[in-house]
Amino acid sequence: MVTHSNNFGKPQLEAMATLAKLQARSSFLKTQYYFRNRTIDEFRKKENDAAVTIQSWFRGCQVRAYIRHLNRVVTIIQKWWRSYLGRKHYQLIVEAAYYNMKMNLYNEMAVRIQRRWRAFRIRKYCFNYYYLKEYLKAVSETNDAIREALEEFAEMKEREERKACLEREEKHRDQQARKMHYLLSTEQRKH
Repeated sequence: MVTHSNNFGKPQLEAMATLAKLQARSSFLKTQYYFRNRTIDEFRKKENDAAVTIQSWFRGCQVRAYIRHLNRVVTIIQKWWRSYLGRKHYQLIVEAAYYNMKMNLYNEMAVRIQRRWRAFRIRKYCFNYYYLKEYLKAVSETNDAIREALEEFAEMKEREERKACLEREEKHRDQQARKMHYLLSTEQRKH
């Protein structure tokens, strides 16, 4: 067996040789690496700017499309809401008209009922023909009785007045006679 003094195997030696070659080329690789990275960075910057432009355009299109969508949706919602309010308003108008119609009908019916009741009451209690006829007959009889009583009273008063008048006249004659009694006796002698 062959032993080496530095204890390196063949694969390790090859790797070291490759490393030595690479170190020799390292300055060239550095310049190539920086050059390529700079070129790639420039391309990357252009590609990035282009991608940003495309993304901003696409996002702008998306936002505008979303705004158009929202505008359509809002228009639909407004249309629905306004139609709902219109239906509600119309329903309130119809309910008010129906209520007014019912109230007018009820008022008309109440007026009819009141008219009939008043007519019945007037006919029954105030202008009942038979009742009124009896009342007028009773009033007429009462008037006749009162008239007869008044006539009798008037006749009686007249008789009393005549009697009182006659009594006054007689009293006056008596007084005259008493005053003139001497003339009476004188007059009698002359005869």
